[in-house]
Amino acid sequence: MQASSHDAIIIGGGFYGAAIAAYLVKQRGLKRVVLIERESALLTRASYNNQARVHNGYHYPRSFTTAYRSRINLPRFVQDWSSAVKQDFTKLYAIARRNSKVTARQFERFCRDIGADFRVADPTLRRLFEPRLIEEVYIVKEYVFDATRLASLAEQELTQGGVEILYDTCVTAVSKGLDTPLQVAIRDQQGSMRLLTGRFVFNCTYSGLNQLFGDFSGVCSGLKQEITEMALMQMPEALCGLGVTVMDGPFFSLMPFPACGLHTLSHVRYTPHVHWHDQRGTDPYEKLKRYHKETRVDRMVRDAARYMPELLNAEYKKSLFEVKTVLTKNESDDGRPILFEKHMDLPGCYSVLGGKIDNIYDVLEKLDEVI
Repeated sequence: MQASSHDAIIIGGGFYGAAIAAYLVKQRGLKRVVLIERESALLTRASYNNQARVHNGYHYPRSFTTAYRSRINLPRFVQDWSSAVKQDFTKLYAIARRNSKVTARQFERFCRDIGADFRVADPTLRRLFEPRLIEEVYIVKEYVFDATRLASLAEQELTQGGVEILYDTCVTAVSKGLDTPLQVAIRDQQGSMRLLTGRFVFNCTYSGLNQLFGDFSGVCSGLKQEITEMALMQMPEALCGLGVTVMDGPFFSLMPFPACGLHTLSHVRYTPHVHWHDQRGTDPYEKLKRYHKETRVDRMVRDAARYMPELLNAEYKKSLFEVKTVLTKNESDDGRPILFEKHMDLPGCYSVLGGKIDNIYDVLEKLDEVI
């Protein structure tokens, strides 16, 4: 089997894989870069099916580092991907009176500490909430992205940079090469196998990080997998121009979803359906395919409407089910650090996992250290 040679091989065509490939060509000067994606287009899995929120730190009052990095990264993301970012809505953070891990006073102090703008909402907006259950409501600066537009921009960047993209192609193994540092075995839709070789391999497969074989022994960090549901809703007129997050506990978020012209409704209690600790040989995508995808939107709406009664007038359209992957060490806190793991037995091979889209700049800083 003849192998074709590359400077870098990126596995996974989500936002992280696409951004890394573009950066290696444009900023690090690599010439022969190939991106391998198992789907027929970029950004069709977690990058599309998650909430599309561009964080500005407010979501993480119990993890200063995660919050501060989001606050620093948001302006860069908005500048770099401006035409894919939606800013023309009012974003509200509401603090629950009971079962919240943060009070209104603590939230205000936290926002000042990370340098994030906020102001108390006017009475018209506050009247949308049940005052017996909500302590305070704030207007903040937080945005969403259009995943379809973002995918188009990413593909444009890659094409202009000369990155080769292999769609409908799976990577089965990463191994030590005989005459080259790394060898990657790929299989296309027709079942044909071939080898690629490269100096660097970046495993950006998100939920599939541990599903490569050969000399690849998996990541050392523990991963938790969840099958999650985002309910797509048509909002009543009173809520159309809003995004809402109730903090900080078993509550809900309501965010514009530009790719469909709807809103996503997610709930801390009902969005995660099942979870398991990741292990090799347990394919998360197969588990998702076999999972009976019965919506929990009725429970989401019923609980969220206690805090925002107008939600009872929202119309359910459909749900997006996806596998969400988090580091087990951050299960109990707000932290969403990146995973950038070097594989000692495969020099030049790295696995990358980001919990939030704005984390990409932390990844690019890491790339500068290794290339």
